[in-house]
Amino acid sequence: MHLLLFLYTCLIALFFTAPAREASEPFKASERFTASTPANNQIKAFLNIPLADSVDFIRWDLTFDEKEYKLSARYGLSKPNTNGFINDGQLVEITDNWSKSGSERVINNGSKSIKLINLNPALLHFIDASGKFMIGNGGWSYTLNNSDSKETGYIWAGQKSNILKDSVKYEGRTPSGIPGVPHESVYNKLKWQIIFYADAKTNTPTTYRAVSAPWRSRGGKRGTWKIVKDAKGGVIYQLFNEDDTVFVSLLKADDNILLFMDGNGGLLVGNEDFSYTLNKYF
Repeated sequence: MHLLLFLYTCLIALFFTAPAREASEPFKASERFTASTPANNQIKAFLNIPLADSVDFIRWDLTFDEKEYKLSARYGLSKPNTNGFINDGQLVEITDNWSKSGSERVINNGSKSIKLINLNPALLHFIDASGKFMIGNGGWSYTLNNSDSKETGYIWAGQKSNILKDSVKYEGRTPSGIPGVPHESVYNKLKWQIIFYADAKTNTPTTYRAVSAPWRSRGGKRGTWKIVKDAKGGVIYQLFNEDDTVFVSLLKADDNILLFMDGNGGLLVGNEDFSYTLNKYF
């Protein structure tokens, strides 16, 4: 009897003094980025697409977990008058590891890798082997969008110096919904060409000409522009209406890339078809 009582007492003591099981690490929500981009040779090589293949664009669906990413990328020729592919394109699916250093992310595909830079929690942009922003074209850019993120204030300040030429042209295709730009259902996407003119001798902005659907009938929109720097040191191109109110603001990521801003100091976030990015043409 005394032995049973002793064993019972030991079990009770063990139950109350045993260390509690370590709480499991809280689940970290994954990040999902989508976009449609051109297909330069570096991108093709990373995705194991034959370099000789004709590819108009690639539609990315890229999800990051803590250590692993999953990619579904469809590519091919553009189907006229749609945002899709002829014959539904071809599909590449990859699951591999990734890493982050500062504002850069590296995604791996076996022995191959490619880098992206975090513009903010909602935007990534592909960078080339020399660390420069990849340049898109009049149809697509190399910016990926996380439309679920509400954090649009940029964390990468972009280029801080600015040397102007007589003229420089940027082009791209964006969703609608840009502050200051007429928003009508017929304009669910906008094709852009903006030429910035300047006095190269004094490095002073002068005028601009913006060509897009809302002003096509009058040969484009014209006005003046200037360069400002915000508290983060970012170089911002401000374009003005005829009444001197701000038309649009663009953050200069580098000499080749401009990013549409949201009117509150942040960057606009695109979708799986188009990003709010302009690419240097000349």
